[in-house]
Amino acid sequence: MTKLKAWSHRESPEVPKFKDSGCIVFVDGTCGACSKGARLIAKLDKDEEFLICPVGSLLGSSVLRHYGLSPDNPESWLYLENGKPYYSMEAIIKVGERLGGLGSLLTVLRILPISMQNKLYRWIAKNRYRMMGRTDICTITDPALQKRIIE
Repeated sequence: MTKLKAWSHRESPEVPKFKDSGCIVFVDGTCGACSKGARLIAKLDKDEEFLICPVGSLLGSSVLRHYGLSPDNPESWLYLENGKPYYSMEAIIKVGERLGGLGSLLTVLRILPISMQNKLYRWIAKNRYRMMGRTDICTITDPALQKRIIE
């Protein structure tokens, strides 16, 4: 994995300005698993805190690149919570915590050592298209999801 930059995307001239004071999940917009995850977030997020950004969009790709991640790399799941970045499995766990309810079940993954969490995440990421297929998140007609997509 690429070394991640420590400074905020807010100071980067390469990153378009956007409202990042809440929760933003950067997902592979063509991944079936990511699309299902985004729909689940939209369903469980009763307070409407979460926004979803496809990594292939201008905003998504520039934010990922800022943090040393590639929009084309399956290890590039990123979650920003009030401007603070979380990566890979830790990002998924933090999203679950923030959602509460059924989402907080993801915190059980913390019993695994970080190295095991990373291996599990990489395995899922590597096999995501084979397991869940492809879909375009922007063509999903679910209104709860559509109003959360930022590009």
